[in-house]
Amino acid sequence: MNLDSLYSELTLKTNAKLVLLVLDGVGDLATREQGYLTPLEAAVTPNLDALSKDSAQGRMIPVAPGITPGSGPGHVALFGYDPIEYQVGRGVIEALGLGLELKAGDVAARANFCTLDAKGIVTDRRAGRIDTPVCEELCALLAQKVKKIGATEVIIKPGKGHRFVVVFRGAGLEGPLTDADPHREGLPVPDAKPVNPKSAKAKKAAKLVAEFYKAALPVIAQKKPANGFLLRGIAHQPAIPGFQERYGLRPACIAVYPMYKGLAQLVGMTKLEGAQTIGEQFERYLAEYDNYDYFFIHYKYTDMHGEDGNFAAKRRAIEELDAALPILLRKRPDVLVITGDHSTPCAVKGHSWHPQPVLLHSPISGSDKLERFTETGANSGSLGVFEAKYLIRLMQANARMFDKFGA
Repeated sequence: MNLDSLYSELTLKTNAKLVLLVLDGVGDLATREQGYLTPLEAAVTPNLDALSKDSAQGRMIPVAPGITPGSGPGHVALFGYDPIEYQVGRGVIEALGLGLELKAGDVAARANFCTLDAKGIVTDRRAGRIDTPVCEELCALLAQKVKKIGATEVIIKPGKGHRFVVVFRGAGLEGPLTDADPHREGLPVPDAKPVNPKSAKAKKAAKLVAEFYKAALPVIAQKKPANGFLLRGIAHQPAIPGFQERYGLRPACIAVYPMYKGLAQLVGMTKLEGAQTIGEQFERYLAEYDNYDYFFIHYKYTDMHGEDGNFAAKRRAIEELDAALPILLRKRPDVLVITGDHSTPCAVKGHSWHPQPVLLHSPISGSDKLERFTETGANSGSLGVFEAKYLIRLMQANARMFDKFGA
């Protein structure tokens, strides 16, 4: 019997409410330049402080020691799936987040409009960050002109700003493919190639991507500044066990950005749309409290400012979430976890492998007698250091969802 089977065998039905509140990229480093403080330590957070006194804390390894995760693996692990076993392409996540219903074998790509010079060299990977209406106009033009490549259907949907999604729907396709993106200016757009060169289905998908470029580039060649595009995260939708089936919980997602909605949809969570601020997200939680057992609430701005290396803005983002926290606590769940999907240290200006801090609050979590929720405090917490894929199991245990194992 494997471990997941054992957890399933021990699972009990309860009426517990569980909330996973993700401050994206919240983990950080205390450096000399930051006065040996992290944004969590520098922030004024009276509501998190009050919660900390009655909670357990620890640190989580998002994938494995030393491995820096993307947002996909980071969240897949938070949802309780091994991120190495269940690898999800960024294109799949983006497509789901934009509301596309993917079918088995669909290959999806995350796309950026870009600027190309006369020789096909990328001079701006984001086409000056064109506005969303311009992106929508360009996508409509492409969708009108390039509907099929042979027998394969091509689906194009705009996202925000310069971003959009392309889905190839046909027989005998799979990913992953390498990116059709040089990842910096001054280079031509490379061909997408199979990650597994022995896969005939991936070879077919790569050929389709090349043919799509040949058909689509002439359509927008005279558009400025967006006369080209880049494709990344080209992959097919994997088969992943449903969240409700796996954990016996009715799950819902309250997120603003498409990618995180897509990750939630991938495992079968219901997307609760409309909220744009963290206060509105917490209000939506209150309104839907009786309809679901598990709520995934995502907050983006800690990650965004960490990637900019903006310590003060990341600190303010934490303070803004803290100020809204009393809204959520009007209906305090049986188990509340506050953490990140990974660390995004300001000193790194990107994701990192450093374990993210985690706070777990329940009537039986116990108190680690910590006055604040910080990386330093979490280092001494009773949860210790553990792999993120086990977080959902600790939440279930604190919700009294497991029977005793053995006599």
